[in-house]
Amino acid sequence: MIKLRSFNDDKIFKKILRNKKINSNNFTLYYLKNMETIKNNNELAISFVMKKKIGNAVKRNKIKRKLKAAVQKIIKNGEKINLNYTYIIFGKNTAYKEKFSVISDETKNIFNKIKN
Repeated sequence: MIKLRSFNDDKIFKKILRNKKINSNNFTLYYLKNMETIKNNNELAISFVMKKKIGNAVKRNKIKRKLKAAVQKIIKNGEKINLNYTYIIFGKNTAYKEKFSVISDETKNIFNKIKN
């Protein structure tokens, strides 16, 4: 079972944000190849981030829950997410009213692009 592991080191965030990103309608995904200290076979290094201008805490947390559930669904269905990368997902305001199935499909498609 793969666990989701969040990180809160400012240096890691800054390093990842300077690298590759993929935009979608409901979120933006930043990713970077793992450093040697982060590698672990059964952990996915991923953080879900929301900007305060999106709305109040209830709205931000709902978007985070949707995005996290979409990633967990991908893992549960046995589809591969490249564990050799560290990810940051910035949620967008449109994800609040979007259906979970749309967000889930969008997440699946974006992670398939990174599989290489």
